[in-house]
Amino acid sequence: MAWSIAWIASSDKFKDWAPFVHDLGLRIMKISNSAHTNYGHGHSVLKKKEEIMGKNKFFKDYVEPIIIAILIAFFIRAFAVQAFKIPSSSMEDTLQVGDYILVNKFIYGIRIPYSDKIFGESKKFFEWQKPQRGNVIVFIFPKDRTKDFIKRVIGTEGEKVEIIRNKIYINDKLVDDPWGQFKMPRSSIEDYGPVKVPEGSLFVMGDNRDNIQDSRFWGFVKMDDVKGKAFIIYFSWDGYAQNLLNKIRWSRLGKLIH
Repeated sequence: MAWSIAWIASSDKFKDWAPFVHDLGLRIMKISNSAHTNYGHGHSVLKKKEEIMGKNKFFKDYVEPIIIAILIAFFIRAFAVQAFKIPSSSMEDTLQVGDYILVNKFIYGIRIPYSDKIFGESKKFFEWQKPQRGNVIVFIFPKDRTKDFIKRVIGTEGEKVEIIRNKIYINDKLVDDPWGQFKMPRSSIEDYGPVKVPEGSLFVMGDNRDNIQDSRFWGFVKMDDVKGKAFIIYFSWDGYAQNLLNKIRWSRLGKLIH
């Protein structure tokens, strides 16, 4: 069209119209170039929008669910249920080396994570109940706070605990002890105490009474340092078994802890 206008402008018949036609041609060419430029710019903007939408879709479909799952797992581990592995024989025969257990972390109150490092001692809130005699508990080891121990509650705050010939007396009365196991001919500690359990503390022992790594040796456990109550064995692995199938202790899977 611009060439047609140029021809008209050069013709003698339209000589008087030449300036107007020439100006019209320039305007048309300018509009044409502008339209082409705008089309290219619009195409570029559209492409960028598509790229941004693609990135948002990837984040929403893949990254966001992973982040939510991690947050949920952290919440459950911190406040509800946590898994532990039994590394020693101190709780035999109730718990064996290689047992994997779940611990209820909110039954004794919700412990604020890292509160011992922030405040110098553990802090809890919403304490529904206190540990009772016979409960199997996981707690922060008083002599090394980087470690978690598992023992059974024997004496609670204010009680007088005494052991005479491997028999447990609470407040001078013999108590039933169906959990204690004595596998050696003579225990290294047959008598202990008497001692009074301080307020806010517990006296704990392992079910394997030949193993003295408990309150008889290193003292009491603060109730605020109790992480929770062990309630079930969800898996058990016998590392000494020769046969691969026998390495899994099938009879212990799903066993409740009493």
